Amino acid sequence: MAGLLVFGYGNPSRGDDALGPLFLEALQERLASSRRAGIEFLQDFQLQIEHALDLAGRDRVLFVDAHFGCPPPFRFERITPQRDDSYTSHAVSPQALLEVYRHINGEEPPPTYLLSIRGERFGLGESLSREAALNLESALRFAEALVGDPPGAAWEILGR
Repeated sequence: MAGLLVFGYGNPSRGDDALGPLFLEALQERLASSRRAGIEFLQDFQLQIEHALDLAGRDRVLFVDAHFGCPPPFRFERITPQRDDSYTSHAVSPQALLEVYRHINGEEPPPTYLLSIRGERFGLGESLSREAALNLESALRFAEALVGDPPGAAWEILGR
């Protein structure tokens, strides 16, 4: 099992909500030539409690999603388990997913980070906005440098 799980989620049919999946696809392409081992990529429309099983055996996890409220171009932060109302719905927050992991495994989840990329338009059938495309490129450059860093160093400093 890969040491790093990069999990991009969002709905490609809803404008800038496609940022998570687009990030995942672009990062895979950029890293393909460098043959970086130990990275697995996972994509879905939304997080669900079943995804807690995908976190097992990882050294660290990076969730990537579009976000309207974060400052542009993106926000990178370490997240911790937190029970919220989303664990009972069909879509789960990353923090609630970590809480589910802790509950079913009886142990703390791997160090987990959230990369929120600023989006502007989320309407059904809309295309990616110009602003979101620029924010996506900034987030990709950041992530390329981050995954090339020895495990732990920049992750801990930047994820505060």
